[in-house]
Amino acid sequence: MTNASVREFKMPDVGEGLTEAEILKWYVQPGDTVTDGQVVCEVETAKAAVELPIPYDGVVRSLHFPEGTTVDVGTSIIAVEVAGGAAPAQQEAPAVPAPAAEPEQPAEQPAARQPVLVGYGVATSSTRRRPRKQAPDTAAGQAASAVQSELNGHGAAPAAPVTPPAPVTPAAPAQRPLAKPPVRKLAKDLGVDLATVTPTGPDGVITREDVHAAVAAAQAPQQAAPADRPAAPAVSAPDRPAAPVSYDSARETRVPVKGVRKATAAAMVGSAFTAPHVTEFVTVDVTRTMKLVEELKQDKEFAGLRVNPLLLIAKALLVAIRRNPDINASWDEAAQEIVVKHYVNLGIAAATPRGLIVPNIKDAHAKTLPELAASLGELVSTAREGKTSPSAMQGGTVTITNVGVFGVDTGTPLLNPGESAILAVGAIKPQPWVHKGKVKPRQVTTLALSFDHRLVDGELGSKVLADVAAVLEQPKRLITWA
Repeated sequence: MTNASVREFKMPDVGEGLTEAEILKWYVQPGDTVTDGQVVCEVETAKAAVELPIPYDGVVRSLHFPEGTTVDVGTSIIAVEVAGGAAPAQQEAPAVPAPAAEPEQPAEQPAARQPVLVGYGVATSSTRRRPRKQAPDTAAGQAASAVQSELNGHGAAPAAPVTPPAPVTPAAPAQRPLAKPPVRKLAKDLGVDLATVTPTGPDGVITREDVHAAVAAAQAPQQAAPADRPAAPAVSAPDRPAAPVSYDSARETRVPVKGVRKATAAAMVGSAFTAPHVTEFVTVDVTRTMKLVEELKQDKEFAGLRVNPLLLIAKALLVAIRRNPDINASWDEAAQEIVVKHYVNLGIAAATPRGLIVPNIKDAHAKTLPELAASLGELVSTAREGKTSPSAMQGGTVTITNVGVFGVDTGTPLLNPGESAILAVGAIKPQPWVHKGKVKPRQVTTLALSFDHRLVDGELGSKVLADVAAVLEQPKRLITWA
């Protein structure tokens, strides 16, 4: 390609304040032609998996990181040769002519530093070695000097001069292992010396996987005693075998915590130790709700839409919030204020292969039942495909988590940061229930509502939970209360 230049595409901040992302998959390879807007890779941030489009046309020159590498925001990840520009901009040190030989110049010269990573470039100024100071005389040295002086004073032959040892040229400093700051921290936490790790990353960069491989190798059982010392004899009691000295490393698997799982863990820890949680429970007969679900599946207005109990549970919660609007609020710690929201962004907890995410339906309070069904279907499908955008997980006000799909009766859910309430729905299953004075098999479930006790007292939380249960027991209240 003539008259071309190289453009470096840097890892963007695809969310709010994200600092890194993991490259999940490359869709292009060096030599491929790319066009403006073409997706070149998929990355996973702390919030979601996102596809990155390239912003210009050209030919891929190189991919700077392999799949599975976590890259800091602002770091170049791909180089593309584009047409119609100046010569490729290469970040190379300019050639410096060798200085003329100086016979009086000391032979000792510091070894050249090698570039390491961004932020660790070669120093621009030269290094000058300070003159070595003479070590102070030791007590033994002073005594020897006194004896020599005494001998010389009595006419003894002077001692032969001592030839000073030849100066020892210090060895060149070892090159610092190439690794990013997060990898260095991981190695420090695990007690791994990076100098002993075999790098597999591009240009000899040590990756997280290399550090974990070094740990696994260190934990492998010793096959034989070292050759420089005899093996200690095994001593064991005759009535029991000796205790094992090591474990097979294959019995454990270490999974790096990153991306969605890392963000979820941090958020839940922050929630648990920031907001005072209170959880209330109610067991309710939802037989009529289950019948209504079957009727709606036959309704032509819901043709092609996902209709299930979660749809009516979501609508019941929205009705309860409308009747008790103070539940839809958040706590502003900085201003020491309660912020009541006049809209409902309804979060739906979804389990995905990358971890638990909570996308939300924007302005769910304003949607009709068919519109709510369509939004729920789209939310679930997008989450299962791993295509949920970061914006879809921001701004939630109240959340529903359906643990019943796993056969669990109920739980005590933790609040999402910035929200005041979360409703857990247990498994719906037939149970003996007193109905119209007789014990009959009915469809029963248990609901659990956790709320932030700083802004939701027991009365308000109880009213909301009771309203949700009343709607699910008598779905016709959706008409009278909505």
